[in-house]
Amino acid sequence: MHDDRVSASLSPPPLLPLMIVHADDALVAIDKPAGLLSVPGRSADKADCAASRVQTEFPDAKTVHRLDMATSGLLLFARGAAVQRVLSVMFESREVIKHYEAVVDGLVAQDHGEIDLPLIADWPQRPRQKVDHVHGKPSLTRYRVLHRDEVTRTTRLVLQPLTGRTHQLRVHLLAIGHPIVGDALYAGHDEPSAPRLMLHATHLELRHPVTSQTLTMSSPAAF
Repeated sequence: MHDDRVSASLSPPPLLPLMIVHADDALVAIDKPAGLLSVPGRSADKADCAASRVQTEFPDAKTVHRLDMATSGLLLFARGAAVQRVLSVMFESREVIKHYEAVVDGLVAQDHGEIDLPLIADWPQRPRQKVDHVHGKPSLTRYRVLHRDEVTRTTRLVLQPLTGRTHQLRVHLLAIGHPIVGDALYAGHDEPSAPRLMLHATHLELRHPVTSQTLTMSSPAAF
């Protein structure tokens, strides 16, 4: 899930100390704030990003995966090219377990389920993505209801993407009629319904690339 060029009117967070969740000789995991790019954008005003901030403290840090700019939560970096190759393969082969938490519009009827819809770039409306049953790439998301709020008519979900398509969680939830609250890109409102996208990467579980022990990291959602 890559960084979008359109977000919920967020400016980059100030240069506060990194929220480091885990660091060792092989990798670094941070809690990325909403509004911060994962990697540099194309223009000079988008140079500030999670990667550059991590590299000020860990110069050998290299990107392994990304979070959308509007998404907060766990972001992993490899220390050195060799570890980067190992971790990249683990992400591509779905060996890394990722969980997110989201608040979505409406009351989701089923307590748990799967969204199996192929996705492709919506070229006339880049960076938007869309469901395309003919040309789209297979994309699978599992979800589980944590709480339904009858007053606000919203539902809090745990999400597990089994694939890693761009904007996968956002497009899948929109497709089943439950867009993520605060999604200025997909929710279809003139103004976002929340000051930020209510999506947070809460859990990463993987085999440590050096020790082979199971490494589990967590970050609670702040919303």
